[in-house]
Amino acid sequence: MTETEFLDLAESTLDRIESCFDNLNDQDVIDVECKRSGNVLEIEFIDNGSKIIVNSQAPLQEMWVAARAGGYHYKRVGDEWRNTRDDTELYTALSDLATQQGGAPVKLG
Repeated sequence: MTETEFLDLAESTLDRIESCFDNLNDQDVIDVECKRSGNVLEIEFIDNGSKIIVNSQAPLQEMWVAARAGGYHYKRVGDEWRNTRDDTELYTALSDLATQQGGAPVKLG
């Protein structure tokens, strides 16, 4: 994948994640506030002040996630972002992390 292709894909991934969390907030599933600065998306859980940070790493062509549970790296495999350690899928992992940090069941599509 070229750098331009990666940057476009990373941008659409961050847009999709932000949209998912905004929808969950609008539906009163979970109280979050998303802030975006370039290639960094900060998801703050209002009730406890904890955050999940998602950002792209263009030199490595990876998406990185930082949460209370730890830091995770995701590489593109086919049509999915896969954890470089345990092969979990990005949106599934974000659902689990958000459920842990936000205290309500979260399912990102």
